[in-house]
Amino acid sequence: MAQGFWQDRPTLVTGATGLLGSWLVRRLTAAGADVVCLVRDWVPQSELVRTGGLSRVKVVRGDVRDQELLERVLGEFEIKTVFHLAAQTIVSIANNNPLSTFDTNIRGTWLLMEACRRSPSIEQVILASSDKAYGTCPTLPYTEDVPLNGEHPYDVSKSCADLIARTYAVSYGLPVCITRCGNFFGGGDLNWNRLVPGTIRSVLRGQAPVLRSNGLFVRDYIYVDDGAAAYMLLAEQMAEQPQIHGEAFNFSNENQVTVLEMVQRVLALVESPLEPVILDQARNEIPNQALSAAKARQTLGWSPLYSLDEALEATVAWYREFLDVRLPLRVIA
Repeated sequence: MAQGFWQDRPTLVTGATGLLGSWLVRRLTAAGADVVCLVRDWVPQSELVRTGGLSRVKVVRGDVRDQELLERVLGEFEIKTVFHLAAQTIVSIANNNPLSTFDTNIRGTWLLMEACRRSPSIEQVILASSDKAYGTCPTLPYTEDVPLNGEHPYDVSKSCADLIARTYAVSYGLPVCITRCGNFFGGGDLNWNRLVPGTIRSVLRGQAPVLRSNGLFVRDYIYVDDGAAAYMLLAEQMAEQPQIHGEAFNFSNENQVTVLEMVQRVLALVESPLEPVILDQARNEIPNQALSAAKARQTLGWSPLYSLDEALEATVAWYREFLDVRLPLRVIA
């Protein structure tokens, strides 16, 4: 169904120059979609800009907090499918700047949902929530019926956005679904304070990677191309299964590892003898997270395209080329 479904489909992507947005737009254009990207900041290093992908789509410069702009875009381009990815996504920035995080992640969501509610052409809206929306939970893995219980600024912003999307589905019949994924990683992520890109850059430069935490936090990592494919599958299934409107779906390869284990996998890939520096200074972070993807597998027929090791190999290779570092890459058996 995918190719026919996306052919010439007017599709809006907010946050298109971010990590997930860049990979999603690439897949959408390959499938023939008529893509409109809402872009706030000009980031030349963005994968979507750097590879010329932005030149193959329609671009609207503006902010997701501008409701008049949102309504104009949805109306003038007769948008049918919306992927709402625009957000402040860095936990440490949220801790230091909670108001800007709340403003973008929460107000930006309700303004877009309202604009979609008022647009007659909308057929699917997909909101990018997060596993952080669940907050700290005594029982893992998270399933979609676990109550949302964010406590820290970033987590709360995602809990709120998640619930706002849900109320637009339940109260107004908006065809919206919610995705809850773990930590995205992959080529093109230039937020160097994130674990994977920061670790890879340090190691490729011969510098010891630095961990803000104690290294024992358990995280759920998902390759960005798996995420992009999952989002598109969800939109397709929303058209086939209208009964899932208003529901949330976890996407995970269900292979949770500690922060330290993730760093050690990178070190092994490049055969580096370096040892990580553990600062143990992380604050306002959830210690252990794990997602169940059983619902997505059963309801949507979803499965990841890559194993964790395959995805890490591809990611390290991307950064090695991007940083122009000539080091051996060992394939993990």
